[in-house]
Amino acid sequence: MSFFGNDAINRVNLHSGVQALAQGAGGVFVLVFLLRAGVPAPMVLAAMAAMNAGRFVLRPLVLPLARRIGLRATLILGTVLEAATFPLLPLVQGMDLAFAAVVAVGPIGSVLYWTSYHAYFASVGDDEHRGGQVGAREALTAVIGIAAPLLGGWALVLLGPWPAFLGVAAIQAAAALPLLGAPQVAVADEAPGSFKAAWAGMGLMACDGLFAGGYYYVWELALFVSLGESFTAYGGAMALAALVGAAFSLLIGRHIDAGRGRSAAVVAFVVAVAVLGLRAASVGSPWLAVTANALGALVTALWIPALMTPLYNLAKASPCPLRFSVATEAGWDLGCAAACLAGAAMVAAGQTFAAPILVGLAGAVMGFVLLWRRYAAGSGPAALPT
Repeated sequence: MSFFGNDAINRVNLHSGVQALAQGAGGVFVLVFLLRAGVPAPMVLAAMAAMNAGRFVLRPLVLPLARRIGLRATLILGTVLEAATFPLLPLVQGMDLAFAAVVAVGPIGSVLYWTSYHAYFASVGDDEHRGGQVGAREALTAVIGIAAPLLGGWALVLLGPWPAFLGVAAIQAAAALPLLGAPQVAVADEAPGSFKAAWAGMGLMACDGLFAGGYYYVWELALFVSLGESFTAYGGAMALAALVGAAFSLLIGRHIDAGRGRSAAVVAFVVAVAVLGLRAASVGSPWLAVTANALGALVTALWIPALMTPLYNLAKASPCPLRFSVATEAGWDLGCAAACLAGAAMVAAGQTFAAPILVGLAGAVMGFVLLWRRYAAGSGPAALPT
């Protein structure tokens, strides 16, 4: 497969695999652990919204740092700082100072990591193999995601939160190692027109953030509650979902590279809407919830390559990929924060989790419309209109 010939992308994808191990064993448990620690569900969602707001506020600081130390070093620093949240989690006992510390510290590593990650991936990747490279990344993370949630749930139950989350923090920090030999990417001191070039991408990412708020974050709480707040059952459900989706990311990525981006977007949208509806209907039913979660892996496998292929190509074509990423990630923050705040208000008002899950429909519909316009009929990602 020719898209495996890029050593820099291979290193980033290997890094993504280790990152996926940390996130699958620990990251997917953060919100549900807060719930089990005594934080009310509306406040868990409000905390997620607050962390996204913190990322939005801090994001402009990434640019001067990356200009000074380079994009690769910023990504490495963000990778290590992403580990800082995990040692705080075992200290949380309801809405206390430790909970406040999680909300305050969480955005720091996250804003450095994701802003520089997307800019770096866009910079070192190849336009003609972009779908395959994104698909390979998603397939690798899906395979790792089969075992990671099982390990995380097992560790939380048998070892307790301290060994579990400290181990996850160590794995998260180790995710920086594959990046040490990756190429440097400099950030220009001036890049006129960068933010103007990012408007289309910012809109796409805002839609994706709105979708993610309902589809991922509200759903994590709904699934956990539907499974009797069992860490092992929750981890098993996440592992089953990864098993279902592991092969599809590679297939959809190659489909996009072959010039069928619009059809990929259509399939991704139809599956996303169907699974969102099933997830809303499954709240309170353990077996239906497990099924809906497993089918959700298809959405990730279909949606992420269809979304990120044009975004990465637009970023690489822009005057500055990092500035492009600053703008687009800010859009994601706003969309996700809005969805989580809406979910918090709905749950606080006595609604079940079904209603805030369906908030994600708005993001899916608007995102599909923008993707349809992005992909020129019958053309591959290199021919995307601007």
